[in-house]
Parts: sequence; structure tokens; C-alpha cells
Amino acid sequence: MQKEFPIPLVALGPGSQLEDESLEYMPMPQGMETFHAPRLPEPEEILGREQAHQALRACVQALQAVIADGVNRSIDLGHLAPLDLALINQVMGEGEVSARLLSETDAGGQPAADGLELRVQESVFAGIWRVIQARAGVVLSDRLELGFVPQALKQTALLDRWSEAQRQAQAWQGPLPPQVQNAPALLVEIAEQWRSWTPQQPAHVINLTLLPVSAEDIAFLDHHLGTGRVLILSRGYGNCRISNTCTPHCWRVVYYNSQDLVILNTVEICELPEVALAAQEDLQDSLARLTDVLQWVEQG
Repeated sequence: MQKEFPIPLVALGPGSQLEDESLEYMPMPQGMETFHAPRLPEPEEILGREQAHQALRACVQALQAVIADGVNRSIDLGHLAPLDLALINQVMGEGEVSARLLSETDAGGQPAADGLELRVQESVFAGIWRVIQARAGVVLSDRLELGFVPQALKQTALLDRWSEAQRQAQAWQGPLPPQVQNAPALLVEIAEQWRSWTPQQPAHVINLTLLPVSAEDIAFLDHHLGTGRVLILSRGYGNCRISNTCTPHCWRVVYYNSQDLVILNTVEICELPEVALAAQEDLQDSLARLTDVLQWVEQG
């Protein structure tokens, strides 16, 4: 007499298992920003724009100096006549990196209603930045800054640091909030890194996307790191949002795909995240391109 087999038989092999035909993957960025030559006016349209010509010549000379010694230079545009400034705007265009910082805050740490604001826009020539300072919408200064990154972004990040007393005041008291599990251990790692970091070291990157952290963990981290006044946006491969914290050398870097979904979320301990910087090769390439543009303009 046959007995019933105690373990149910399961068919194996191709075609024996049900497959989920609706498998979906997170959509990745679909495009990448590349250099687009500025649309230049016809030669007869730029006759008599000598102020713009002088500014462009000064820009080429300044860029050569920056490549040689790495020290930022600035070209003032505030004195240009409207038609000359329009030519500069047309030549420079808009690149993939922009930034905004508020120079003043109220007692609660929020942007002051009449505070100074600095707006930064990289031109189509990497390493040439348009820097405009305004108060309540009124432009106070307008210049081109040439370098790896505008100095104001680094200087403001330094000024945003909490003192040790402020840091202690922000420390969480009592039991941890619900769903907060791994943030305290990450804060210990971050503190070890920023306290020992020096400019000679490479960036230390903590990839939160690959770690078992909850939304509450990330909120707990951000509470203890603080939020500074620098916000940088990069539209290279997808979109990247970079913000400084009130912790020394500590930045929050979040990448989004074309559907505005987070694909990479990191904490970086460095002077400034590399994605926001122009490279030495970028400056050299910009010098060659800008020299060609200047020759076209001068022919006019």
C-alpha cells in the first residue's frame, strides 16, 4: 500500500514558475547636459559695443591667470551700458550649475525679509560664474567670477558653523523618536570624520541610499547636522541638490532622476562637493572656447 508523500512536490525548471510580467525598475536620468555654444549676434549687430569687448578681453586674461595659480578673479559688470550688458548676457548664457545664498537671517534663523541675497549662475563656459548681489530684488552688484567655485559659497559655509554650545543645545534629549534606529551611529561616524578632516584628504561620503535608514532617521540626522544658507543646484546627469549644514565640512547631496525621484542621498565631508566644482580641464576648455567667441565678437 502506497503512503502519501509527506513533502509536496514542486516543479522546477524553465516555465514551471509563475513570473511577474509587471516588474518595474526605477527610471534613471534620460539626458545629460552638454555644452551648447551661445547664439551669437551678427557682426553688424555688435558694432560699437566696446565696453563688452573690454570685459570679454579682461575675462580671457583673468581665466589664464586662474589656470596658472588657482586664485579666483572677478570682472565687474556694473558699469556696462545696457546694450553692452545684453551682449555679455548673450555670450555667457546659462550653464548647468546655479546657487543661491542668503546673507542675513532673522532671530529665528529664517531669511530676513530685506536680507541680502547672492545669486550665482554658471555660464556656458565652466568656471565662469555670474554673481549678482541683491537686496529686496534690487541689484547691488553684478560681476563675473572666474575660478573653480565662487568664494562666497565656501565663505558662507564656514560662517554657518554652529559653536560647540549651539551643537549641544541641538542634541536630542530623552528617548529616541519612533522609527529612529541607525541615525545615532551615523552621527558618531560623521563627528569623527569632520573633527579630523583636513583639506588634503579626499571627501568622505556616506551613502544613505545603501543603508538601512528610515525617513525618520534622515530627519534626525538633518536636525543634528543643521541647515545652512547655501543651496547649489546642478543639472548635469539628472538633477543634484547640494546644501551646506551647520556642521563643519559637512554637506548634504541628493540626486534626483528626471521624474524627480531620489536616486542617491549622501552626506559628504569635504570643503565642497566635487559635483559643484569646475575642474582644471573645464577651465582650459572654457579658455579655448571663450577665445574663439572673443575673436568673433572682435571681428564685428
